[in-house]
Amino acid sequence: ENLTVWILIAVILVLYAKQIRFSKTAYGFMFVLIYLHTIGGHYTFAEVPFGYITDLFNFSRNHFDRIAHFSVGFYAFAIAELLYTKELVKSKFLLLTYPVFAIATIAMSYELIEWVYAASTTPEAGLAYLGSQGDIWDAQKDMLADTLGALVTTTIFFKFRVKK
Repeated sequence: ENLTVWILIAVILVLYAKQIRFSKTAYGFMFVLIYLHTIGGHYTFAEVPFGYITDLFNFSRNHFDRIAHFSVGFYAFAIAELLYTKELVKSKFLLLTYPVFAIATIAMSYELIEWVYAASTTPEAGLAYLGSQGDIWDAQKDMLADTLGALVTTTIFFKFRVKK
């Protein structure tokens, strides 16, 4: 479950070794997913003790994974920051949309990899791995949460970091 976290940390360390630095805000946003994913990996996302929220809002499933997926989108802040500080794009439109599309593409790729893995094993193991909790639209909702997180953090970046 925590392989994803180790990959993220490795990428961040490689970028750091190549003298690519981010702001404290960007690192803070990146830390949120690492933290949430570590908790999800410890308990499995469907079993994270999140019952008080589930009960409070009368949800039929544990939505901790949706919050973690939303935080995947927080990496759009770092992507936007890199594009802006290195002047890799001149267009404000591209600066706003590229990070969102990058996160959406990564999210879709991850869901496809999960699907291929789940389809290549026994049905019981596949369902347990996916952790969809009976939601047939789980993959699509996960991708939506990733993308919405990217939209939010890219908007924050654009509002507070980009010179008018």
